[in-house]
Amino acid sequence: MNSHFDIVVVGAGPAGLHAARAAAREGASVALLDDNPRAGGQIWRQGPGHPPQAPLQALLATLGEQHRLTYWPSTRVVAPLDRPLDAPLASRGLLLESAERGGVSITYDRLILATGARELLLPFTGWTLPGVTGAGALQALIKGGMPVRGERVVIAGSGPLLIAALASAHAAGARVVAVVEQASALDVARFTASLLVEPAKLRQAIGMGLSSGLASWRYWTGSVVKAAYGNGRVEQVTIRRGERDVTLDCERVACGYGLVPNSTLAQALGCAIGDAGEIMVDDAQRTSVHSVLAAGECTGVGGAERAAVEGEIAGLVASGTRTDDAADGATGSAPGVLVARRARWRRFAHRVATAFALQEAARTPPDDATLLCRCEDVSLGEVRACRDGREAKLHTRCAMGACQGRICGAAASVYFGWPAATPRPPFSPAAIRTLMLVDDEASSD
Repeated sequence: MNSHFDIVVVGAGPAGLHAARAAAREGASVALLDDNPRAGGQIWRQGPGHPPQAPLQALLATLGEQHRLTYWPSTRVVAPLDRPLDAPLASRGLLLESAERGGVSITYDRLILATGARELLLPFTGWTLPGVTGAGALQALIKGGMPVRGERVVIAGSGPLLIAALASAHAAGARVVAVVEQASALDVARFTASLLVEPAKLRQAIGMGLSSGLASWRYWTGSVVKAAYGNGRVEQVTIRRGERDVTLDCERVACGYGLVPNSTLAQALGCAIGDAGEIMVDDAQRTSVHSVLAAGECTGVGGAERAAVEGEIAGLVASGTRTDDAADGATGSAPGVLVARRARWRRFAHRVATAFALQEAARTPPDDATLLCRCEDVSLGEVRACRDGREAKLHTRCAMGACQGRICGAAASVYFGWPAATPRPPFSPAAIRTLMLVDDEASSD
């Protein structure tokens, strides 16, 4: 099966949904792909007892009216389909694996990457024990129906996501023992004060705080998880608070140090990538690769509002819409009101990044016996002497497991400053019959 679309959007979170809506509204044929069974991404994740939030409901209703839009849930990009340099743009393609359709290839004129971000997990002693997850992962598990009622939970790491995880855990009946933030009390206070210029964000923060009873919880700043202990699953966690350690009893630890952009597909396509792993884009959300645009968290972590407006801009530009200041040619440019809104939310993202930048305690590697690559059971001690990720992979199999270095590679970047390795397809496990489509495509050229 091979289908062609004017525009393919990869990712159905806030950025991808807004991009697809804008492009379809302008008359383009659009395919919207997402590896989750339901649209919304992490921020608007649905699940048992968690129906679509109002913004998502409104978007889905509008998208349902777009007859030129095709939505493929539970669909993963396995690999880009290589084409000769002189091939027409319409022959650019992706190899997909869909729960409904199996292996399939599609072609496109323009591609919008809205691949979001993933949680930054930094290893500590005992981080592989059952019951230890990321903070965002805890949210996703709860929304997916995992029971936590009555469980003692420690939420740790850094950033506003910790408060969102607290609100979800509290609403699900968990007993939150402590919220452990690595940023200093001063940085957190400055960030809280900065919310005065964003009343909507301030109301959101106050609402989450009140609904979760934040004032009654331990909220420890300048602190990090040192170790988790347990027989068969986590039972205790030790927190380093300045110069002293505090051990808490718990049944679950949710520890995540913010987010890192998901730029795997962009790297494979040859897009320029920034120092923080973000896809580099211009003012029209265009990447360094012709006919490939990007929007949302994959271009830099900044929240749902920034993702939505970037997606809107990318959809308009990809569809070739003429706007206030658009020039002649195959692509348009963004209206001034969208550009101003994007600038506003980029400033907010900068304040978040500054306030919750990783401090020395979080950036310091744990002892050598701690696993760095849990897929291949490779310890920090085994890779510490390596010059870079490639050497670590050659000598220890680090980053050669199922996650292909997405977890350990990000941690190694924090600890050792190693650049991210260039991904090689397939990007995730795929059926042999799907991979065989690559040969079929090559023989048909």
